[in-house]
Amino acid sequence: MTTLDHDALVAEMTAWRRDLHAHPEHGFEENRTAAFVAAKLREFGLSEVAEGIGGTGVVGTLTCGTGNRAIALRADMDALRITEQGDHAHCSRAPGVMHACGHDGHTAMLLGAAKMLAEQGGFDGTVRFVFQPAEEWGRGALAMLADGLLERFPFEEIFGLHNMPGLAIGQFQTKAGPIMSAEDNFEIVLKGVGGHAARPQMGNEVLVAACALVTNLQTIVSRRLSPTDIGVVSVTELLTDGTRNALPGLARILGDARSFRPEISARIEEQMGIIAQGTALTYNVTAKMTYTREFVPLLNDEALVEEAFTAARDVFGNAAVTTAREPMTGSEDFARFLEHVPGCFAFVGNGEASSPLHNPTYDFNDEGLIFGARFHAAIARQRLPAA
Repeated sequence: MTTLDHDALVAEMTAWRRDLHAHPEHGFEENRTAAFVAAKLREFGLSEVAEGIGGTGVVGTLTCGTGNRAIALRADMDALRITEQGDHAHCSRAPGVMHACGHDGHTAMLLGAAKMLAEQGGFDGTVRFVFQPAEEWGRGALAMLADGLLERFPFEEIFGLHNMPGLAIGQFQTKAGPIMSAEDNFEIVLKGVGGHAARPQMGNEVLVAACALVTNLQTIVSRRLSPTDIGVVSVTELLTDGTRNALPGLARILGDARSFRPEISARIEEQMGIIAQGTALTYNVTAKMTYTREFVPLLNDEALVEEAFTAARDVFGNAAVTTAREPMTGSEDFARFLEHVPGCFAFVGNGEASSPLHNPTYDFNDEGLIFGARFHAAIARQRLPAA
């Protein structure tokens, strides 16, 4: 393999990452980001670069040697509708949109790996570089799959990385089996009869009922699920049509639920419906519930987790590679790919002092870029060994 200038690559990836951070784009709107990625992949000399996959997705193909096996490496590209609170030079220039989850870093890491593999080779087969849109929506992977991702760019297994605030730079974690949860969304609409705040007896206002329902929903996890089952029910919004001197006649309660098994998701939906109807009856209002399943659980393949650990030890060192103690209740669109091919999703450190994900002060730590790029390249070479 040819020698790669480590410092020059780090500088390049840092520049790419900061450019992407300064120009964030929401899901299915990643036009500039996709064009940036496609241009870089062509600059690296990839044999095929396809754009517009699943809307704004990009797939780059790199083949080396004569091997007939193919694997995929995936990064997400979308940003969040959050107003950034920062004063660094690469702060978001898009009002109300920012890379608050590090997808700019994920994209830069995978671009770095593509450059490394294109310049150095060291594998025998085909690597697909999958740059996915709209991960935060839970729709991007589905869109790419519906657009024929597996038929047009076949691969046998897939690997992905996500940065982890609170985990030190140069650390790597994953685990076999369930590692990230499903996410269900719900909306409960309460309807009654609003009226003057001074005469509540003249109607059936819904705000007291809504407050009771928010409290009652907390009993699903504490009283309706087994203590050995992992479940989360979070109410995130309570909206009414009232005003300061008018009692509301309509209230909307929105939130999400997390779980790791389909039967637990079904149990949460069932009990939520019972509680909503019972609460509504108590307060003489009506309730209508909408319950949708947005993300499926992310289930890592046991054998490929071991492969990831082996590759990671070469990159991070033995002491820096650990098994995650328990699954996370966050959700990840990568899980949709694992419904079709085996794979492994893992976490790399973003620094112990990093702001949390989805926080307006968050910023990806550029010191972690080289670790992610080197892992992507290492797992590709390990899974597609050169003769």
